[in-house]
Amino acid sequence: MSGHSKWATTKHKKAAIDAKRGKMFAKLIKNVEVAARMGGGDPAGNPTLYDAIQKAKKSSVPNDNIDRAVKRGSGAETGGADYQTIMYEVYGAQGVGILVECLTDNKNRAAMEVRTAVTRNGGTMADPGSVSRLFNRKGVVVVAKEQEGKEVSEDDVLEATLDAGAEEVTDLGEQFQVVSEATDLVAVRTALQAAGLDYESADVQFVATMDIPVDATAAAKVFKLIDAVEDLDDVQEVFSNVDVSADVLAELEDA
Repeated sequence: MSGHSKWATTKHKKAAIDAKRGKMFAKLIKNVEVAARMGGGDPAGNPTLYDAIQKAKKSSVPNDNIDRAVKRGSGAETGGADYQTIMYEVYGAQGVGILVECLTDNKNRAAMEVRTAVTRNGGTMADPGSVSRLFNRKGVVVVAKEQEGKEVSEDDVLEATLDAGAEEVTDLGEQFQVVSEATDLVAVRTALQAAGLDYESADVQFVATMDIPVDATAAAKVFKLIDAVEDLDDVQEVFSNVDVSADVLAELEDA
């Protein structure tokens, strides 16, 4: 009986992981399709499409799925949806600000699902502008420290990207994060490639101008809220200004 129970638990966990993976694939493919619609189907002349394709490939999205998304977006193949970007602003526990970026073909459905997920998980919908003013649009490139058996240093990253517009390089542990103006994202990414440095992702993101430190109770509530919102099909990205210290993380893991 215990063997069956263990198998059932393992199967449930695998199903949950597969579902998450499927949702992630769907979001990455949607990004590719929209990028192709906005700037054409040639990655060489469409940097946004280039980055969307690279991100999908690095996340192991099959090439056939990527190719079809490019064709749908560029009009070479029928079946593409008319996606719109919508931003919702939310407050979580202890006044944490959260931005929810949706890419949807049905604004009413997206609005209802986001509102329901937020209110059911301890958040409140905020007035337009009240949360977004706490963030700036920035180019964010993530570079792995370990590349083909050699260690990449902070100096390597700085030297490659400083003249291209890098404003800040942050040590994330196993990676470096390079922040620039959103308009300098392609230049920074190209400079890294020219220096022989691979990157894990290159995106325009909303970066908080000031983080809000929280205790373990509030952190748990914020994580639950973000998880619920991220799980929605129409939600592409979620940004927050929550600051969770190593001690608070350890407390959560022990709970």
